[in-house]
Amino acid sequence: MFTCRLLYNILRHWYKYKGPEQYVVPSFVSCTEHNIWSFGTCATTTRAIYGESDGNHTFPETDLKRRLTPLQYHITQEKGTESPFSGEYTELYDAGTYLCVVCKKKLFSSDKKYQSGCGWPAFSDVIDAENIKQNVDTSHGMIRTEVTCAGCGSHLGHVFDDGPKPTGLRYCVNSAALDFEPLNNLEL
Repeated sequence: MFTCRLLYNILRHWYKYKGPEQYVVPSFVSCTEHNIWSFGTCATTTRAIYGESDGNHTFPETDLKRRLTPLQYHITQEKGTESPFSGEYTELYDAGTYLCVVCKKKLFSSDKKYQSGCGWPAFSDVIDAENIKQNVDTSHGMIRTEVTCAGCGSHLGHVFDDGPKPTGLRYCVNSAALDFEPLNNLEL
């Protein structure tokens, strides 16, 4: 253990502030605080400093493990990634809506899905910006923007600034983090 409170405070001010619910420290430093003057122990998970943290606060772990496949659980709760070109929705271009597999919040519309060649479903925009949260992700030696569900905190994937116009965004999302609701089911 080292004096992680000092490192925690330095990194907390170093990372860009993106709003009260999106200010995070990188995944390599997360400290539990016993009181303002003591140092906590370091963990290897990302911890939100303000607002809702990135964990699951809606569903009990036992419920999630019962409802989700091991891959879905790994991706949404442990920030995993499915192998490229292996996802159920990578090549699906039917009309409909993509939902969070955990809480069923509407995230992406099929009319914003496009072929990016990245190996995962790619979307140029979200249905509602309030349904997605973005966090700094420094895992794997990179600085990226992680995308999570605003409803339950589940990891979805990442967003990049190399997408098509007009947004210029590419939401690169794991299929296992999504459910698909076909348009014909939405009309009923």
